[in-house]
Amino acid sequence: MRWAGTEAFLLDCGSLPEVVRWHAHLAAHPFPGQVDVLAAATTVLVSFASARTARAGASAVGSVAPAESAGEQGRTVEIPVVYDGEDLAEVARLTGLGERGVVEAHTGALWTAAFGGFAPGFTYLVADGDPLDVPRRDSPRTAVPAGSVALAGTFSAVYPRSSPGGWQLIGRTDAVLWDETREPPALIRPGDTVRYRAVRELVTVADDATVAPARPSPAAHALVVEAPGMQTLVQDLGRPGLGDLGVPSSGAADRASAAQANRLVGNDAPAEVLEVTLGGLSLTARGHHVLALTGAPVTGTITRSADPSPTESGLSTTTAGATRAGTAADGDPATATARTAPAADTEPPVDTASAVDAAPSGHVRSVPFCAPFALYDGERLRLDTASRGLRCCVAVRGGLDLPEVLGSRSTDVLSGTGPDPVAAGDELPVHPVPAGRAVGLPEPPEVEIPDRGETAVLRIVPGPRDDWFTPESLAALTGRTWRVATNSNRVGVRFEEPQDGPALERSRTEELASEGVVTGSLQVPHSGVPVLFLADHPVTGGYPVIAVVVPRDLPLAAQLAPGTDVRFEVAEVADTARTSPPQAAPFQTSPPQSTPSQPTPDQTTRTGESA
Repeated sequence: MRWAGTEAFLLDCGSLPEVVRWHAHLAAHPFPGQVDVLAAATTVLVSFASARTARAGASAVGSVAPAESAGEQGRTVEIPVVYDGEDLAEVARLTGLGERGVVEAHTGALWTAAFGGFAPGFTYLVADGDPLDVPRRDSPRTAVPAGSVALAGTFSAVYPRSSPGGWQLIGRTDAVLWDETREPPALIRPGDTVRYRAVRELVTVADDATVAPARPSPAAHALVVEAPGMQTLVQDLGRPGLGDLGVPSSGAADRASAAQANRLVGNDAPAEVLEVTLGGLSLTARGHHVLALTGAPVTGTITRSADPSPTESGLSTTTAGATRAGTAADGDPATATARTAPAADTEPPVDTASAVDAAPSGHVRSVPFCAPFALYDGERLRLDTASRGLRCCVAVRGGLDLPEVLGSRSTDVLSGTGPDPVAAGDELPVHPVPAGRAVGLPEPPEVEIPDRGETAVLRIVPGPRDDWFTPESLAALTGRTWRVATNSNRVGVRFEEPQDGPALERSRTEELASEGVVTGSLQVPHSGVPVLFLADHPVTGGYPVIAVVVPRDLPLAAQLAPGTDVRFEVAEVADTARTSPPQAAPFQTSPPQSTPSQPTPDQTTRTGESA
């Protein structure tokens, strides 16, 4: 067993049949606190809600005896392919078969869908005898076209949408691998049989013209987008537990700041926020609202035509104690009822009127940061560029009333799941506010974002594949400064090529079978430059993970702007329970294997050997 950070572990099963048995058992009989269980080629990734529940699950693994599983009988799916991929010539060279021989081997094999992963609709296919076995590319592409037919190791797959990837591309198809309006949404599911059929061209029959749906009536309470800035996305806590479908958990990249913004306006933590990259967002209020800004510090200004009275904001000052305002069920702060918080001996007085700018002068006013403020009907809020950091969270009291996709309203940039990125002219309806909810008091920021020019420090736990790297590489990971590259996004933080020495070198050169990865993983492709996975990362990967950033530092990782210098430090046991590798009972597959000794919690590196 190998730890993947502090809240997940990999079970090294050794073979696909063992993977199927363990996955079936843990899916049917989850451990307490288990969030997801993800099958891969030779491993099963088990993720938990906390380090405490992960430790308990690890201790219980040794007593689990999964029963034999007959598996599910699937369908037969035929995929038409034009074999003109960018890497077809390279695959022909690597295999020695020639281009025609590669096509014949690919179409002549009967492929079986073994497991899902990487992205929604992406299914790993295997064939008896492993007719084609080729390595991944030395450096993954930042964008692989949808419908690309690809090879990596002994697997074949079709990319369901444009996404990063390091597989060898040999052809393309127009088959739709993933359609959220279809039941089931995945064209190929584990257990299905797949045949590839060579064609000269792809012929697509256009659908009959359909009448566009009627435009919905304007919502009485909404935020109207005047300008979205560089990128504005709707985010909540994401879609945990759907890894087997290839669906990333997604959700707010900086969850600490998103939760803080919701807390300040009186929402529950799972409520939707707007995640604004670098600022530039402009909104006009329809109806009265209460908002809050957190995350990357931005300067916000409100333009209006009239001044409300101090009581219209729903917040007021008090000398005996702080006053918090409830908001009416229709979301109108002007009809809110004020409630007095505990007296000054239990909670110091706070001038909440200044926090929400209840009595400004003129027609333009600034808004506070990390504090609730009112935005009245017809007023416009504009955010300037963030002074530091990358992502600002905007919460509105009540949350955004948008359709759910697979149980969440989050936008996933890797899979395309969820709402489209916010665009100019969009109307974002706001939920009614439950009665009795109070807004929060001003707070300090949840995330300490370094000033420009300062170095950010992220704590890591080595593994699960640190034993795939030389000791010099492990030292280089923490001994040098890494600079954030401009092609970073919500999928992952990428770093520039190091200028002070060689990139990270492996001690093992063979291909790693695809396996589950967690948010915060530092995956190292053949280039030797690590990629730090963020909220929209693929659920599986085929490059070794040298270390995992501790959960408490992930909000800071989400705020790393291009050009930021970063250093990694191995987490100390004293940091918190969430940053120390928990102990585990020995794990065995069938037949039993020898079990190496378990590492102690104060070790800074682990052997990573399977038990």
